[in-house]
Amino acid sequence: MKASRIKELETYIIENERATIEELCNLLKVSKNTMRRDINELEKQGMIKKVYGGIILNDKKTTEPFESREVRNKEAKQAIAHIASTLVDDGDIIYIDSGTTTLHMIPYLSQIKNLTIITNNLNVIMDSIPFSNLNIISTGGTLFRRTNSFVEIEAVSLLKKYNISKAFMATTGVSISKGVTNSSSYEYDIKKYIVEKCDNIILLADNTKLGRASLTTYYNLKDIQTFITNVQPADEYVDFFKEHNIALLTPQAPA
Repeated sequence: MKASRIKELETYIIENERATIEELCNLLKVSKNTMRRDINELEKQGMIKKVYGGIILNDKKTTEPFESREVRNKEAKQAIAHIASTLVDDGDIIYIDSGTTTLHMIPYLSQIKNLTIITNNLNVIMDSIPFSNLNIISTGGTLFRRTNSFVEIEAVSLLKKYNISKAFMATTGVSISKGVTNSSSYEYDIKKYIVEKCDNIILLADNTKLGRASLTTYYNLKDIQTFITNVQPADEYVDFFKEHNIALLTPQAPA
C-alpha cells in the first residue's frame, strides 16, 4: 500500500510541480505525519524540495513530457473524446484546448462537414492535417514543450476575432471546491478567456482528475454546461451536476 501511495504521490508531483501538505493529505487520504514520511523519502531520492507549507518538484526538466502523459489511460481518454465528438455539428466553430484527452477528438471528427477548429495545441494541429474537412486556426506564439501548446499573451487578442460555438476544455484537476484547475500558469490567460466568452463549455476529464486541484483555477465547475468522463463519478459529483443542470456523459450513458 505504501509503494502504491508513493507512486501516486510521484505522479501527482510530476504533473503539478508543486503541492501543499494539506492538498496531498486530502488527495491520498492520509495523516500529515504519514505524508511527511512519504515526502522525506522523495526528498532523499532528490525528486522534490521542501518549501514552506509544501513541496516543489526539484528539477522541472524532469517533468513528465506531453507524449508520455498522452498514452496514460489512453483507452479512457479515447472513449471520452469519442463522446465529445458526438456534440460537434456540421459548420461548427469550436475550440479544442491543449490536453492529452482533447486531442483524441480529431480522428472522430473526420466526417463533420465544414468544421473550424481553433486551438493552441501542436498535436491537435498535426493530427488534423490528414482531414481536409477540418479548417484549422492556430493561436500561434511560443511553444511550451511540456504541454505542446503555444502560449502568448497576444493569443487572447487573436481569439477576440472569432465566434466560438463550443469549447472542449482540458484540465489537470477537477474539484467542487477549487473548480476547474490547470498545472500550467502559462496557459491560464487563454483558458480563462475561452471559458468566459464561449456559451457552451464542455469539460473532458478522466476519473483520475476528480477530487484534485492543480496550480491555478481557471473556471468554476458550476458554470460548465457538459462534463464528460470515463466512469460514473462519486455521488457528490453526480448530485452537484444535477443541482447545476450540468449534463454528465460517460460511456455507460452516451450522448
